[in-house]
Amino acid sequence: MRILNRSIRALVAAALVPAALSAQDVAIRNATIITIANGDIANGTVVVRNGKITAVGANVAVPAGVRVIDGTGKYVMPGIIDAHSHAMLEGGINEGAESVTPEVQVQVRADDPVIYRSLAGGVTAAHLMHGSANTIGGQGRVVKLRWGSSAEDMLFKGAFRIVKFALGENVTRASSTAPEDQRRFPMSRMGVDFTVRYWFTKAKEYDAEWAEYRTALRTNPAAIMPRRDLRLEALSDIMKGDLKIHSHSYRGDEILMLIRVADELGFKVHTFQHVLEGYKVADEMAKHGAMASTFADMWAYKVEAWDAIPHNMALMSQRGVTVSVNSDSDERIRRLYQEAGIGVRYGNMSVNEALKMITLNPAKQLGVDKMVGTLETGKDGDIAVFSAHPFAAEAMVEYTIVDGKVLFDRAEAPTLRKQAAQGPGGTR
Repeated sequence: MRILNRSIRALVAAALVPAALSAQDVAIRNATIITIANGDIANGTVVVRNGKITAVGANVAVPAGVRVIDGTGKYVMPGIIDAHSHAMLEGGINEGAESVTPEVQVQVRADDPVIYRSLAGGVTAAHLMHGSANTIGGQGRVVKLRWGSSAEDMLFKGAFRIVKFALGENVTRASSTAPEDQRRFPMSRMGVDFTVRYWFTKAKEYDAEWAEYRTALRTNPAAIMPRRDLRLEALSDIMKGDLKIHSHSYRGDEILMLIRVADELGFKVHTFQHVLEGYKVADEMAKHGAMASTFADMWAYKVEAWDAIPHNMALMSQRGVTVSVNSDSDERIRRLYQEAGIGVRYGNMSVNEALKMITLNPAKQLGVDKMVGTLETGKDGDIAVFSAHPFAAEAMVEYTIVDGKVLFDRAEAPTLRKQAAQGPGGTR
């Protein structure tokens, strides 16, 4: 596997991408189009020009010179979006020396083989976050999986700035065997509550200090500028709504705690991640305006996950919460379409409402729903083409298209695997 990973990275470095993948104009014809926004279209066509969808419908003419993919018997849907991933991150991904570090940012690497494997599962965009060691952690990145591009070019321009919070056992180091005098504060849920209150109170004081300085400048050009603090600036951005909170969470009581602290101190929790007991407090989440990004069927793997149920996403959706299904895994990211199908099996969600949990809903949570998440004219040409309905047991992704570029073609995959196995130095 290490040899294969190195070889795949070498392919990227050498730009050994098939010439067909450089096209930005493409059409899929005679397929069942799952638009998400406007129902399904039988025998439909999608046309992408210059990276944008220019036509979707049953009677669409394909311009001359555009690459045409025969969609007969196939199903076409918006590219899948993963709202919680740890792929593509450089080095150690937790700044765990302190519990409050919103000033730091994750660093993205563009040669992670998981990118290509994700494309093989129809995924076209992802939210990359560090782990859950911090009460108030660092800032993540929203990326498009533009396989073969630089890390900078993968950044999804226009997406929300997002900071990760965390609650519960990971933050308090509940499973740590280190002596208490060697463990970092906080070590209890009470300590997590206090930490959030303490730092947002300091941020309010910081904002007041700068407001006082700006007022003083009007009459005193020699007024002394306060010391700049990047940590408190990030917290101030949260209170202004410029930096969105995505909070790792499990239990209903801790979810309520953060909602109440946020309401009291004047900030918003944008999305609860994992949120395995969200079904218990869905009304309170909806009232606060918080969304939810959850697992499909992960439970009882630790104490605080004991009350998780597979009906969670359906129950939260019924109560008015915007729900997405995420991977949190380099393996599950390849089959998010199957994960979303669990919402149909458990909770009787409609098929397209379940598909929203891996398309439009995560797009809303990441601030990119005006660009992706549905198949509509004017949106980005991010598309997944399946051999059968995505919820069918036999369904496989045939093509994954990002900005009109075919970045995964199942027919070409064996050739790429052979090239990767040989490596840049010849046969291994």
